Amino acid sequence: MTFLQTNPEISIGKRKIGIDHEPLVIVEIGINHNGEIKKAVQMVEDAHQAGAECIKFQCHIIEDEMSHHAKDTIPGNADQSIYEIMKKCMLTFEETKLLKDLVESLGMIYLSTPFSRAAANRLEDLGVCGYKIGSGECNNYPLIEHISNFGKPIILSTGMNDTNSIYPAVEIFRKKHIPFALLHCTSIYPTPYNLVRLGSLGIMKNTFPDAVLGLSDHSLGNYTCFGAVPLGSSILEKHYTADKAWEGPDIPISIDTPELKDLIRGTKIIHQSLGGTKEILKEEETTINFAYASVVATAHIKKGDIFSMDNIWVKRPGTGEILAKNFSHVLGKVALQNIKSGTQIKKMFIGKKP
Repeated sequence: MTFLQTNPEISIGKRKIGIDHEPLVIVEIGINHNGEIKKAVQMVEDAHQAGAECIKFQCHIIEDEMSHHAKDTIPGNADQSIYEIMKKCMLTFEETKLLKDLVESLGMIYLSTPFSRAAANRLEDLGVCGYKIGSGECNNYPLIEHISNFGKPIILSTGMNDTNSIYPAVEIFRKKHIPFALLHCTSIYPTPYNLVRLGSLGIMKNTFPDAVLGLSDHSLGNYTCFGAVPLGSSILEKHYTADKAWEGPDIPISIDTPELKDLIRGTKIIHQSLGGTKEILKEEETTINFAYASVVATAHIKKGDIFSMDNIWVKRPGTGEILAKNFSHVLGKVALQNIKSGTQIKKMFIGKKP
C-alpha cells in the first residue's frame, strides 16, 4: 500500500504537530531527577518558566522491564549496572501521578516513555494523552503493539535502528490507525556532531511520507536542533536539567534552563522564517525609496544633447521615474529640454535616438 501525505499532522492533547505548526520542544527530564521527587518538581517548574509546552519523564517498573542479567550490564556512560541505575531512578505510582498532575496544572503536556507492559499500563491508568517510545524499543514490536492497542498518538525514537527495522513498527501504527511521529536519533551520549546525520530526515520523509518527523538529539547544545527545523523537524527532544551540577546519567548531555529558553525561542523564529517565494514585498517599498538608485544628470545637459556616461549616472534615492535597472535605456537618446546637473531624469526629458 502506498501512503502519500503532503503535510502529515498529529495532535497530542490539543497541540497540533506538523510542518505547518511551530515545532514542539519535548523537555526530556527523563531520569535526571535521580529518584528525588523534589528535583523532578523543580525541573517541571523551571522548564515551565522557560516557556516549555511539553515535559517528558520515563516510566520504569523494574521487575517487568529487566531480567536479572541487567545487573551485569553497565552502560557505556555509567559506572553502575542499568539495573541499579533504573532502580534508583524509578518513581512510584503516586510520584508519577503527582508529576503528571503538576505538569498539566501548569498547562503543559505530560508525556512519559514506558519501558515495559506494566509501565505502559500504569501510564494508561493515569490517562496520558499519548506515548513516547524510546529508541531501545523501536524494534520491540510486542511492546509497540501493546501500546498501540490503547489507540493514542505515539512518538517513536529511531536511534540504533535503520529503515528496515523501523518499517514493522510503522506497519503496526498504520494497521491500527495510530497517529504517529518518528524521531531521528543517534544513541551516542554525547553524539559527535559528525554523527548526528541530519540528512536522515530527508530519507525518512521519503520512506515514511505519512509520518510527522522530528529529532531526538543527544549532541551538546542546541545547534543541531536549530539545523533540523528547516529539514522538516516538527518535534525536537532534548534532555534537560535545572542544574548541571546535579548527579545523573544524562546530566552531561542535558541543556539547562537558559539553553531551553533559547531552544524554544530559536526554533519558533526559525520556523517563522521558512517558506515564501522570491518576490518584492509590499513591505519593502519604504526601503526601496531610499535604497534603490535613480538616473540622474551629472552635468548640465542642453536640449539636443545625447545622454551618455559623461552626463548621466545612477544615484540614490530610488524616487525618480527611471531606476538604475533602466539606465541603459536612456543612453544614446536625445534630451528634449535643458536639464540641470543633479536632476533626476524623467521620461518626458527623453527623445528617440538620432
